[in-house]
Amino acid sequence: MNEVYLAGRGLASALGPDLESGLTALSRGGVTPIRFEVASGFAWPYYAIADEDPDWLARAARITHRVATESGALAGPRTGPLFLGSSSLDMGVLEQHHEFRGDYQTFAETVAGWIDWRGPVFTVSTACTSGMNAVLSARMLIRHSHTDHALVLGMELRNRITVGGFGGMQLLSPTGAQPLGQARNGLVLGEAMAALHLSSQPSRWRLAGGANVVDGRDPAGTVPSAVVAMCQQALAESGLSPTDIDLIKPQAAGGLANDATEARALRQVFNPLPELVSFKAAIGHTLGAAGPAELALLDYAQDTSLNAPLAEQAPKRVRHVLASILGFGGGHTAVVLEDCGK
Repeated sequence: MNEVYLAGRGLASALGPDLESGLTALSRGGVTPIRFEVASGFAWPYYAIADEDPDWLARAARITHRVATESGALAGPRTGPLFLGSSSLDMGVLEQHHEFRGDYQTFAETVAGWIDWRGPVFTVSTACTSGMNAVLSARMLIRHSHTDHALVLGMELRNRITVGGFGGMQLLSPTGAQPLGQARNGLVLGEAMAALHLSSQPSRWRLAGGANVVDGRDPAGTVPSAVVAMCQQALAESGLSPTDIDLIKPQAAGGLANDATEARALRQVFNPLPELVSFKAAIGHTLGAAGPAELALLDYAQDTSLNAPLAEQAPKRVRHVLASILGFGGGHTAVVLEDCGK
């Protein structure tokens, strides 16, 4: 079977329109979230991309093209599979025009048209794990020689329905995100557009393995045994043991119960627990885009030696990284990255 590598990445987030500006903003302490007003008297902190075009569709097309270009995928043949991972998809344009018809695949094909992508198009919408499951799906096709490259897009762009829904469930922080913090009081949502170009051609980062474990016993929460199984399966597929992992990027969204549950479950697998790095205090929880967005930041930051804003103390050696996203409906998804330059 083929090995699968991360050939390129792109990201637009609250930190900036591309990865370089994003990492610069992160090194300076990040950015301040805006206040997203769903209705009069109902507003929460929100990490928004700095593009105020009122036309949702035109804004989405522009951001998508810029990020896909940054990934390098548009410089080569655009004939491989395209995976769109998102939880809200085109909800923003639907609510803008008060028209709630159409299907997921039609929108994915529209996105493909924005970047003149000519390969097969797939939609992955599994709540917060959408983007990470899209990565696993693309990896599987390359690994089994169905294609030699693929583009994964993680998209989550602003809309009132998503923010209002999380607010109605009383899951949002009124002040700010504190992933794994003692004073954490809820999530802060954000928008992101991420692109990961995967290839069978060797490059620095290899996607060594991954796992998706679904356990719906707590549809809105983290199931400890599922976190353990996710880690164990991802490690087994990668041919690694827990002691091989040098860095973990957990879900760590800032929820009171879920952060604690996740931390306890990780300690059942890893003893001692490796260094942890979190991005949700900087870009928010970007839901279906979180997997590709945080992988793009993680990979790009490693290329610059994981400087201090991403961890209080950079690990001396980072060869293997486990990155996970947990989501509604019982999704527990992880990938393992290997730095082939180490």
